[in-house]
Parts: sequence; C-alpha cells; structure tokens
Amino acid sequence: MSFISDISLPDGTRAVEYVPEGVCSALIHIEVKNDIVRKVEFTKGCNGNAKGIGALIDGMEIQEAVRRLEGITCGSKATSCPDQLAKAMKEIVRTKK
Repeated sequence: MSFISDISLPDGTRAVEYVPEGVCSALIHIEVKNDIVRKVEFTKGCNGNAKGIGALIDGMEIQEAVRRLEGITCGSKATSCPDQLAKAMKEIVRTKK
C-alpha cells in the first residue's frame, strides 16, 4: 500500500494517488476536503463499477465510506477495489495533514 502522490490543492483539498494491491485497478485517485470525499477515480479495473463506487461515496464522510467499503472481497480474492479504496482512505485519515 502506497501513495505515489499526496498534495494539498490551493482550496484545501487533499489529492492522493494510491497504488492498490491484489486487484485489477492500477491506480486510485482520491480527493478529500474537510474529511469529505470529493472525488474518486480508478485507473483500469471494472470501469462501470469503479465509476459507481466514486459516485456513491461522493460527498460522504471519509469514515462512513471506510465503514461501508472495508472488507469487501472480489471473487476468490481476499480484497477488492472498494476494500483497497477503504485502505487508502484509512491511510489518508492516519496521515492527516
């Protein structure tokens, strides 16, 4: 689990690029402002599902999004794109700037 980019935008939004592990997605872009998810984009993976996840949690408090997504699996995998997103968001909270 690692951020390849972690920047603060002029409006106070934190933008992170996260490399997920064990899933089809290659990258997750997350924007959070005042502990509210503002944007989520997945690179590769299941396009429709990834867009759906981003749309569903847009505007949600980060802790609530983590609660809902953490532990979701994909097929026989021990993780999933939603679970990897939850891991990334937990790291965002842990390393709050």
